[in-house]
Amino acid sequence: MKDKDIIKLKEQVYDANMALVRHKLVIFTFGNVSAIDRQKDVIAIKPSGVDYEKLKPQDMVLIDMDGNKLEEGLNPSSDTKTHIELYRAFENIRGVAHTHSRYATVFAQAILPIKCLGTTHADYFYGDIPCTEPITDSSIEGDYEKETGVLIIKTFKSLGLDYSHIKACLVGCHGSFTWGDSADDAVFASAILEEIAMQNLYTQLINPSVKSIKNTILDKHYKRKHGKDAYYGQKRSIYRAK
Repeated sequence: MKDKDIIKLKEQVYDANMALVRHKLVIFTFGNVSAIDRQKDVIAIKPSGVDYEKLKPQDMVLIDMDGNKLEEGLNPSSDTKTHIELYRAFENIRGVAHTHSRYATVFAQAILPIKCLGTTHADYFYGDIPCTEPITDSSIEGDYEKETGVLIIKTFKSLGLDYSHIKACLVGCHGSFTWGDSADDAVFASAILEEIAMQNLYTQLINPSVKSIKNTILDKHYKRKHGKDAYYGQKRSIYRAK
């Protein structure tokens, strides 16, 4: 496809995938990023099993919302159906990232949420980062990657969480998925998630009985960056307040 918007979409997704490497969130082929053009219902995503050092912008795979390839070439990421489920359910997101980054995956393998223990966390996520239960055997035997997305969505619904304020989820025994206003924002969320997971682990090693911060501190720090009366920093994307 030679549409200028689609070419730009591929370039953005390529850059976001390479950012996973720069931020040391992936090794070898351990992750993927996608983005969606909501007007065209076209998704660009990393190809399956291709080393990052070999990737080129034109290698990004175009698919529709049913997972059908829109041009000849490489196969899309094996996690494509998970991305699609998130795009279907979380209607305002435009980018999704998946990693097996070290500290976030430690919590996923422990099947534990990442508690909001301090203001670093509260600056970017409005509460604890949830972790799903391990996927069921029937879901594994069925459409595994689609069911992984369904599991994330069910977890958010059961906990009454807002995907626009907690842009991350751990999948039990697996890894993390993050999302945002673009592919770049999704990677940014992954990088912040990894830093918070590291801080969380060491904090709980020092004080195993530590509890999540009180709501007044959470409200203050999150809303001063992301609330309707936010006053931190300059005007920019919700996730790019630095």
